[in-house]
Amino acid sequence: MLASTSRSALKRVSRRPAAWLSQNNPGHESPLTILVGCQNTQRRLASTVTVTSSRSEIRNKPWAFTPDNTFQGTTRKSAIARFQNDITRFAESNRLIDCLRVCARMKEENVTPDLLIYNSLLSCVAEHGLNMEAWGIYEDMISMGISPDHQTFHHLIHASRFLRSQAMWDILQMMHDANLTADERTFGFIIKRFTTAGHLEPALQYMNEMGARGLSPTLTTAQDVIILATEQGFPRLALDLAENFEATSVRRLSSETWMNCLLSSAEALYAEGVQRCWQKLVQELSFIPDEGICQQVLHTAGRHGLPELGTDVIRVLRQLGVSWQEHHFAPLIEAFCKADKLKEAIGTLDIMRSNGIFPVSETTDPIFRILKQDLDRVDSAWDVIRELRKEGKTIDPFAINAIIEAAISLGDLQRAVGAYKAFSEYGSIPNIDTYNLLLSGCIAARHRELGDRLLVELKDASIRPDARTYERIIFLCLTQETYEDAFFYLEEMKAQKFVPPMAVYDAIIRTCIVAGDTRYTLALDEMKQCGYPVRTELQRFIASGGRPGKQRREQKSETSAPSYQE
Repeated sequence: MLASTSRSALKRVSRRPAAWLSQNNPGHESPLTILVGCQNTQRRLASTVTVTSSRSEIRNKPWAFTPDNTFQGTTRKSAIARFQNDITRFAESNRLIDCLRVCARMKEENVTPDLLIYNSLLSCVAEHGLNMEAWGIYEDMISMGISPDHQTFHHLIHASRFLRSQAMWDILQMMHDANLTADERTFGFIIKRFTTAGHLEPALQYMNEMGARGLSPTLTTAQDVIILATEQGFPRLALDLAENFEATSVRRLSSETWMNCLLSSAEALYAEGVQRCWQKLVQELSFIPDEGICQQVLHTAGRHGLPELGTDVIRVLRQLGVSWQEHHFAPLIEAFCKADKLKEAIGTLDIMRSNGIFPVSETTDPIFRILKQDLDRVDSAWDVIRELRKEGKTIDPFAINAIIEAAISLGDLQRAVGAYKAFSEYGSIPNIDTYNLLLSGCIAARHRELGDRLLVELKDASIRPDARTYERIIFLCLTQETYEDAFFYLEEMKAQKFVPPMAVYDAIIRTCIVAGDTRYTLALDEMKQCGYPVRTELQRFIASGGRPGKQRREQKSETSAPSYQE
């Protein structure tokens, strides 16, 4: 600063001698005289400028400081400094034996330890959970006349973490007696004890106490409480804590914490929490969850009708390199249906087929639930199918099956048969589920002729009947006065290595009893051979001979009879 001022003064002075010489010696001096005169003039003017500057105030003064004679600088370190450096380094690595060796060397060289030495020792033994050793170091420190600070008591609390909570309260009382108020780290150790034990409520109480004192929780403390809330099934609370912490702190929560919030929200089907956490993780932090969490998010999207979220999850699954499966698209179809987007739901079936994924009957169950509300929705589904067909999309047979199932549930077998005949118009082929649905409609309408015709067409299409096909055709035969074919199809079912379900035997037995057919005993024995239990209701039906009035009287007498069992 002073050097630059002198240079400025000399610059100003260098201009003035020339003018001065031109006024007093106009052209009569030699060059040597002029040069000597200039030098003398510069010295006088420079001294004048220096005096003037010392009298006036300098706007930018040099930094004034008091020399620190204890600063080591580049000189050799003192003994205590060397020991502080060694013991701090060993304590940070949790090398307790090396720390004790340093203390032994200090004793040999007669070097008195200070607060830093004791706190480093305490941190090392506290990390190992050595409570008795920690108290021994503390008592030695007090005997040396060294007053503890916050860090000292924090290490004592940490060392007593495996003891009962009373030990922590005693240390906090000692801290209070030493006129040391609790700070963020003190509360952090208190809350850590509660979160480790799984006690969420007291942890939240002390979090609130910190706020009342104007203290902010540390990052570790906040994450411990948030993760505990997610593990105990409180995703809304965990999300509020996470967002509140990031709104009031410059620190940011880890991806693991947000992942726990996302998983907890998805497991609880908390739609708002899933959306907020997904936005934070995937969009802001560019973090990609694993397939399990993505599946949980898909379930939430399907339950609450969030097709945008479901579509984004499908995109993330492709980013992960996961092979798309049916269970990935089923929640997406449900989400489209919940959002009343029938066209997108049916169009998803074509996307599945184009990617080599084959739907099952349960895949289109959300579509069926929408269509079964009324016949107008069934008719509107055809408009959607025609529109998709015009766009060059392939109409999946399960989409038409959903229309057939909805029409049958509404009692309109004629619409169901009309949908069945429309398969060829949309370039689709009926499957075994199509015939099983139509047979269930025939059972409701007791239409045996249509059932027989469907069986013929099923065989012509080279489709192999399954267990449900035989079950339905047996039930259809039992709806007729002449039910001899039921036994025929029962034997054919067993010949195809299908085990008849208990419902088939139950229906045959009841039909035979009502008709007075003694073959019910054969069906009853065969049912027992299959390992099915004879339920109480069936036993009562057999005992009553199929007469509902007698059965009701027996049930009434049994309920009104006194019980002598203790």
